[in-house]
Amino acid sequence: MSDLDNATNTPQQSDIQTFSFGEPESVLGNNIADYLGIFAHDEHSYYETPVSQAGLIKLTRANAHHGTIPFFKRNLFRKFFVPSKALSAEHAGNACYDFMVLGQCYLQRVQNRYGHTLGFTHLPGINMRRMKADNQYCRLRAGKDPIIFKPGEVVHLKEYDPNQEIYGTPQYMGGIQSVLLNEDATLFRRRYYRNGAHMGYIFYTADAKLSPEDEALLKEKVKSSKGVGNFRSMFLNIPGGRPDSVKIIPVGDIATKDEFQRIKDISRNDILSMWRMPAALAGIMPENTGGFGDIQKISQVHFENEVAPLQDVFKQLNEYLPRSKWLTFTEPKISE
Repeated sequence: MSDLDNATNTPQQSDIQTFSFGEPESVLGNNIADYLGIFAHDEHSYYETPVSQAGLIKLTRANAHHGTIPFFKRNLFRKFFVPSKALSAEHAGNACYDFMVLGQCYLQRVQNRYGHTLGFTHLPGINMRRMKADNQYCRLRAGKDPIIFKPGEVVHLKEYDPNQEIYGTPQYMGGIQSVLLNEDATLFRRRYYRNGAHMGYIFYTADAKLSPEDEALLKEKVKSSKGVGNFRSMFLNIPGGRPDSVKIIPVGDIATKDEFQRIKDISRNDILSMWRMPAALAGIMPENTGGFGDIQKISQVHFENEVAPLQDVFKQLNEYLPRSKWLTFTEPKISE
């Protein structure tokens, strides 16, 4: 066999060495926007919700705007609500928050011995379920059987869902991906800085004639630039080396690009749109000298288009109350 054959069939040992600093990490495991439909729980005879109620609550912690806007709208609702013995401000505000975040809220009727409604108390919507029996509800408990209410004891206020008529769904469902994208960008950036992986380059040596000990030392110095004490400078001396023996090839240094800011801005605008929230009322600094316009007019339009319809939803409770105990709201004072 010729030397050429030996060269062809014998694998050559490569001098190229590579190593990495870590593997990609999954930030989110589930997508609560998946619509599964309505299913009946056979053991306790109630219907499961089409979307995880606990997931919708957790989603409010994923983004600053998505988490605070429901509270802002709740505060506006309570500002014009007139508390009474029929419904306190606290219970009204909690029910309003559930309605916006979960797309529905539940109130228990307080009745006298004759079956007349005296008032309402809020029931946390996260654990409430509609039962198979007509006009009957239950409240789930961890490790225990559900609390079953009497037929007609619970009033269920809900958003309209064309896919089913048992539960309501929140209006912002179409913007959930923007909320998660905004969270992804924040978590990635935070982990980027915490991990200290700011180098963002390929450290390339050619004809450097490094000994194994020098290579090990160089690797250790590069790895030590990660974490606490990062952004450090490094001195490298290669006797007999050439000017181009060492090259630094940048690869996707996120610190020098504006993708993070663009993602945050675009997803933030989506979140404001899905809540129909004016930027002037969302605590956002204007990017131009003209600002957002007349704040009084913006507030007035927001009240007429958002707060007033929300009040109408809760005025449905008056159907159960005598006229002397009807729920009422005050009108906003409009500056001339």
